Amino acid sequence: MDALDLARLQFASTSIYHFLFVPVTIGLSFLVSLLHTAWFRSGDDRHRRLTRFFGTLLLINIAVGVVTGLVQEFQFGMNWSAYSRFVGDVFGAPLAMEGLAAFFLESTFLGLWIFGWNVLPRGLHLATIWLVFIGTTLSGAFIMAANSWMQHPVGYATDSRTGRPQLDSIGALFTNEIFVWGYLHVVLASLVTGAMVMLSVSAWQLRRGHTVFEGAAVLSIVVLVPVTAAALAVGSHLGVVEAKYQPMKIAAAEAQWTTCQPCSFSVFQVGGGNNDHTPTKIIAIPHLLSLLGTGTWNGKVQGLDELQSQEVSKYGPGSYVPDVFVQYWSMRVMAYLGTLVSLLSLWGAWLAYRRRLERSRVFLAVATWAVVTPFLMNTAGWLLTESGRQPWLVQGLMKTTDGISTSVSTTELVISLVAFALVYLALGVVEVFLLMRYGRRPIEVAEPDEPPDVVPRTPALTY
Repeated sequence: MDALDLARLQFASTSIYHFLFVPVTIGLSFLVSLLHTAWFRSGDDRHRRLTRFFGTLLLINIAVGVVTGLVQEFQFGMNWSAYSRFVGDVFGAPLAMEGLAAFFLESTFLGLWIFGWNVLPRGLHLATIWLVFIGTTLSGAFIMAANSWMQHPVGYATDSRTGRPQLDSIGALFTNEIFVWGYLHVVLASLVTGAMVMLSVSAWQLRRGHTVFEGAAVLSIVVLVPVTAAALAVGSHLGVVEAKYQPMKIAAAEAQWTTCQPCSFSVFQVGGGNNDHTPTKIIAIPHLLSLLGTGTWNGKVQGLDELQSQEVSKYGPGSYVPDVFVQYWSMRVMAYLGTLVSLLSLWGAWLAYRRRLERSRVFLAVATWAVVTPFLMNTAGWLLTESGRQPWLVQGLMKTTDGISTSVSTTELVISLVAFALVYLALGVVEVFLLMRYGRRPIEVAEPDEPPDVVPRTPALTY
């Protein structure tokens, strides 16, 4: 492997690892906010205990997620300085907004929520956890705006002196069609992830007779039923949007080498990779690819061979076809697992309606282990998004080969890659240990509020 391969491997591994935590933070902060709201409105102590229980899991996830996220910023200067120099006048705005606005909003009110129990007025304390959720979603919005610009550059003008793009319309950045639908898809996927984590933990506790978790299980199912359906629908439309700006990505996701109209969707096929242009479709569904790729029954989907010829004539010699195997199976892992999660949520909704949820041992066992599905789906989704853009780092403007730092040696990349792998492995062990330790603990039977004869403490003294 050369320096480019190692730099790509390092960024891919750290990015995928970091994104294991981001959806949990967004999704679980929303669900904890709902639990806290239920306690605020009803005064039921069960809701308060569930809020603090799942709030602990949220804090563990945020702590590890922040550490892994810091590495991403450093890699822009370490391994991808040519890329950073090229896009700095565009990327600077959304990244600054993410750091100065969203991250500080999230961290400030997270601290107030942690230390505000029995100190802040109940309504204000409730507002802090909702502001944490708003901060996490805003953080994702700014990052997605920057990433969507790489998929479909808009709102920029090229500097005549340097040849680099400069942002000239912040509005265009946040109305980019790829951003609007991609960000909505990420938020929905995060809610699915958070709800599956809560359902899994609750199912494990219910299997051991801790009935207080039935409310959390029902809440997660109530969120899952509409959100999974919405995520599948938005993901389908996102494919239509990307087909307009990145037709190569969509053709690769179907291993479609020849142009077709109408086009069938292959549920499963053999072959069709970069060195095999004649796949054997085991199960083909007529017209479905036309619907997914164009939104019409008889839509035309361009093949990889035709698109390759167009790219060569426009940008010069070279291969513009991404890894077809990765694209094809990433899309199917994401879609098939999403369908299974949707069916699981409907199963749980039926059991909850019949008031048999806590007694269904089969469902509780399946729900406990199904927690891995959203993480597989999220990883597959990012592989589909990022691998499908290759060989472009910024679609149509900069190739990946041109973005790497020229001063970084192969030896330095190997050392840093091994170091990151070891650190991330240690963080993963710590994360899993803490989540399993606190996720398996019986919920506190009672945790009384501040005794009435104690002088109320100020947040500063509490800290």
